Amino acid sequence: MAAKRGSSPSQANSRISRRGESISGWLFCSPVIIILGVFLFIPIVMALWVSFSNWSGRGDPFSAGVGFVGFANYETVLTKPGLAQSDFGMAIKNNAWYTLLVIPLQTLLSLLLAVLVNRRALKARGFFRTAFYFPSVTSSVAITVLWMFLFNTSGSVNAVLSWFGVHGPNWFNDPDGIVHLLLAKLGVTQGPQPLASHGLLGVSWWDWLGGPSVAMFAIILMVIFTTSGTFMLMFVAALQSIGESTEEAAIMDGASSWQRLWKVTIPQLKPTIFTVITLGIIGTWQVFDQIYTGTKGGPAKTTLTPAYLSYSAAFNNQEWGQGAAISFVLFIIIVAMTAIQRRLMKERGLSRRKRARYEQMKREARAMSAAATGGSGIAGSGAAVPTNPATAAGPVASKEVV
Repeated sequence: MAAKRGSSPSQANSRISRRGESISGWLFCSPVIIILGVFLFIPIVMALWVSFSNWSGRGDPFSAGVGFVGFANYETVLTKPGLAQSDFGMAIKNNAWYTLLVIPLQTLLSLLLAVLVNRRALKARGFFRTAFYFPSVTSSVAITVLWMFLFNTSGSVNAVLSWFGVHGPNWFNDPDGIVHLLLAKLGVTQGPQPLASHGLLGVSWWDWLGGPSVAMFAIILMVIFTTSGTFMLMFVAALQSIGESTEEAAIMDGASSWQRLWKVTIPQLKPTIFTVITLGIIGTWQVFDQIYTGTKGGPAKTTLTPAYLSYSAAFNNQEWGQGAAISFVLFIIIVAMTAIQRRLMKERGLSRRKRARYEQMKREARAMSAAATGGSGIAGSGAAVPTNPATAAGPVASKEVV
């Protein structure tokens, strides 16, 4: 009892100290919590309410004059045939092709640049890192304007293509899909009847499979050019954290450069690759400024994206409920794709065949270790054998000698 009474003051002081630390932590975090709550959480709640209401954009969205319309705004863009649904379907189709091309290309390019600038043999590595990263810190509006000049009908890109006898397209005014253009070279100008007569979200399957338009492909090249530098730095940091001992061990084992990259380096870069792909998914589905500055959805809505469509529906057409509904559908798409990507890149256990092979290798290693240990023990006991024949013969032989 005395021991308990003696420890009570220290326990009380410890509880008071922990309570004080907790209060101090909340006080330090409270400014950020308040800022996020006022400028992030409350607007999200308001936008969610607007997506279920008929708010006209004037006055308070929570006023008595604003009515609740349920899922009417979502039905307009998802299930109700009409212009709103076809525009949303075209935006999803454009953004899907945009994501499908941008993410793998920018990931591969950034990884390649990181491997190149991380080599010790490369001189002026700091210069190249700065040069490759510079487009990422340049204003996207400025790069978009510059890109439109370069890819103009009489721009530098078509001038360079003319040197090789190639007639460049009218980049930002050509609505044809790249897949359709390639099929047209083969004489296929119309799709099969099942693909042309059926579709999703007001867009036929033939148009879904048409690929990105020439204008969207030019934007894809621009985005890859501007974002690869940021991801390159992430890969450079990951490569430097691996260290040289692992690569040196692979070199001692006789692994080639490709084998070291594919079997040693890339598996250790998996967390960074996951981060890069996740950020790529979020960024590609939120593309807005390049569309707003450059094409405004044209030509023929082939560069229209859900983010720009949400803005256009709300601010240009005063359909605030539809604009908010599109933004929340876009949020669901981003979360779903991120979850799928996380599941695909999740660590998986060994298959039965590989596990059996692994267990066999362990048994062989244990047998070799046991054999080496037994051999050293025998050699040690042999060194201790006496050289006297009487002693070597045992006690009986010793008595006979005596």
